Amino acid sequence: MNVTKLQKVAVAALEDIKAQDIQVINTTKLTSMFDRIIVASADSTRQVKALAHNVYDKVKEAGGEIIGMEGEDSGEWVLVDLGSIVVHVMQPAVRRHYNLEELWQARPRKLKALQGAAETSED
Repeated sequence: MNVTKLQKVAVAALEDIKAQDIQVINTTKLTSMFDRIIVASADSTRQVKALAHNVYDKVKEAGGEIIGMEGEDSGEWVLVDLGSIVVHVMQPAVRRHYNLEELWQARPRKLKALQGAAETSED
């Protein structure tokens, strides 16, 4: 299944069970491990688990491959690995703490600017 179709299936599965603040991050220029990250929030451990299972079920029904699912025991953060897409379903406090959106949308240009400043101060 191509990435665009897989993304649509996963997002629709999250929307079905009222996931909050769904964010899709294109990671093709940041890593070769996967093409997208989808991050969504849920109000309770029960909803986190239900959302993850719905993504799992809907992708499987659509003919997509499921690599694995982790974090079901605690229900605070469940990861669903779809190969080219990794779905993170998290409770809001956990999501704020790990801030995956900022981590995966980091701009390499900022790092270069900081390195240039460090080189200048060493002279």
